[in-house]
Amino acid sequence: MNSDTGKPVIVDESRLTAAEFEKVKIVEAIETRGDKRCRPFHSPLWQADQDKIRRMAPIEFIGRYMPGWFDYAVCDEIHQLAGDTAQGNALGTLACCTDWIVGLTGTLLGGYADDLFNTLFRLEAARMKEHGYEWGTSGRTSFTQDYGVLETITKVEPAENRCSKAKTTSMVRRKPGASPLLFGEFLMQLCAFVFLEDISGELPPYEESYVSIPMDRLMMSAYRELEDAIRKALKEHRGNRSVLSTMLNTLLLFPDHPYGLGTLYGTEFDAELKRNVRFVIAETRDLPEEQLYSKERKLIEEIRKELAEGRRCQVFAVYTQKHDVTARLQRILMNEGIRTAVLRASVDTSKREAWYARQIKEGVQVVISHPKLVETGLDLLDFPTIIFYESGYSLHTLRQASRRSWRIGQRQPVRVMFLCYEGTMQTACLRLMGKKLLVALTMEGKFAGEGLQNIDEDDDMLSAMARELVERNGIGETADAVWKAINTEHQKLFPTNSDSDHTPLIEAPAALLGSRSDPAGLVEEAIDSSSVLIFGQRPGSLTGRRPRGKPSVPEQATLFG
Repeated sequence: MNSDTGKPVIVDESRLTAAEFEKVKIVEAIETRGDKRCRPFHSPLWQADQDKIRRMAPIEFIGRYMPGWFDYAVCDEIHQLAGDTAQGNALGTLACCTDWIVGLTGTLLGGYADDLFNTLFRLEAARMKEHGYEWGTSGRTSFTQDYGVLETITKVEPAENRCSKAKTTSMVRRKPGASPLLFGEFLMQLCAFVFLEDISGELPPYEESYVSIPMDRLMMSAYRELEDAIRKALKEHRGNRSVLSTMLNTLLLFPDHPYGLGTLYGTEFDAELKRNVRFVIAETRDLPEEQLYSKERKLIEEIRKELAEGRRCQVFAVYTQKHDVTARLQRILMNEGIRTAVLRASVDTSKREAWYARQIKEGVQVVISHPKLVETGLDLLDFPTIIFYESGYSLHTLRQASRRSWRIGQRQPVRVMFLCYEGTMQTACLRLMGKKLLVALTMEGKFAGEGLQNIDEDDDMLSAMARELVERNGIGETADAVWKAINTEHQKLFPTNSDSDHTPLIEAPAALLGSRSDPAGLVEEAIDSSSVLIFGQRPGSLTGRRPRGKPSVPEQATLFG
């Protein structure tokens, strides 16, 4: 019987029975009540079992039933919670349900001011409202206009008719950079910047180097043909995002995987057919798969040099799917007698540390992986040499992955190398990444006067590399100069010890050293003390919840008596 109509449910000229509800939930569409028609609605023929445990996401349960229960919430890698995702919304829920929230990240800014918009709104919504911002696209746009860098391009077409004005079009583009006002308005009261460099006297030396490798003649010829074809397509289909995306990925990938790419296609809207149609961008030439190319020979040379010093190597490559560069590198290194393993995304995050330990036990000398797989949560202390065979174009990932070996506990000097082919899109990518990195570091207060003065030089990654390809000219400084500037400033501001054997800077008192030799005595002394703090209980009154009083704010004196 349907409780909404009081009548039996008829299906295929027979009454619906309870046996038909075992696997599916059934609803009935009702259009009449009695003899009168009504607004159509769906009447559920099932209800929740109140005797079973109701499933609910933990963060939803905290938000509904436990506001104010927790004093502190700690959110690690808070830059990954900046998107419009369920995890990002969880950050806002925790901020509302706790008295204090601590966010941890090693890469606060990705080069653009609006990278912080969602995070600031979730942590300090009242302050953002006071400044007149609304959640959503309109508020983000206003935030970028106030604290970011926008470029307005106005095109005036010549008028061919005396009776009409020239056609004017304007386009606004976001560019890397952030205003110092952003730091003063929001970050100064909200953030504490603590870096590994603050204890760099106890860390080994850290060195970043940029290695540009000239192409072989065969590779150079095939690359220039592909580049010319893509340049022609860019001019014919100006502003087409599919051409830009294909250009970026193909020109970055082809030198490292010069076979199997086939015909490159783009899409554009056909006004007559009223749908998107495909067109050919370029035909790629397949080079010999078994041949060793100059960048691969340089990689083997650098790895042999590091292994001769007893240093294991971590190699990063970003193309791991259809055109798998990591598999090619593994085969090349194995043929050279170098024991190599590839870390895949199929290895669960919680098991990757154990995976590395197992590879080291088996005598692996080189590990190849995508930088995203190790960017957080792993300390690669056994791999003091990191080689970016491919860097990608994510600033967050590059910054996180490049410091995986330079951690507390590292005793060997850390070397990070960026390999790229000379005069290719890989060079342009590394140069623009270096520029964005200078902007991000300046906002964090690390390199004064280096990034802000170069804010207006570069567009976003995709547009800048497309412009450079079409115009055939460099943008700003060379990649070598940019990364040398970063490394020079790093070594100048944060000198490190060159000795592998570090001695403590402060001598511990004899009493403290003596107490270390008797840990059992420390435990007994703690147990015999008058107050024992138990995990899960609050200090002071351990039963019940204490009322939280807000600190009194002194009354401000008036200027008019």
